[in-house]
Amino acid sequence: MPDPKPPSSVDLAQQRTDLAAERTILAHERTLIAWVRTAASLISFGFTIYKGFDFLSRSGVTEPVGWLSPRAFGTSMIGTGLVALVMALVQHARSRSALRHQGHEMPRSLALFTAALVAVLGFLGLGLGVFGR
Repeated sequence: MPDPKPPSSVDLAQQRTDLAAERTILAHERTLIAWVRTAASLISFGFTIYKGFDFLSRSGVTEPVGWLSPRAFGTSMIGTGLVALVMALVQHARSRSALRHQGHEMPRSLALFTAALVAVLGFLGLGLGVFGR
């Protein structure tokens, strides 16, 4: 039985290039997921502050007014989380576009779907904080 022909140096170089592109794509996915985690923490903490103090104000405890009120603070945290998430989504889309223009095949991004879902929930929470009550 003849020995199989070993891969050429061009084939090996192409394999290394493909693996490097795949590692880069996965690194971008991990970065977006880290931003989603950070934004979700900010959004949920802001919502918790808002709802916690909303419960206390309904119980008869007075709520401070102005920019230091729990409602304003919670809403600003939700807004900060959403701004961070939108900036991360823009960065991720640009990175994917750059890799696509280099000729790399881009798989569907589950991280992008997750980020969009968290953004929708964040905008709902922001709407509750701004227009609620």
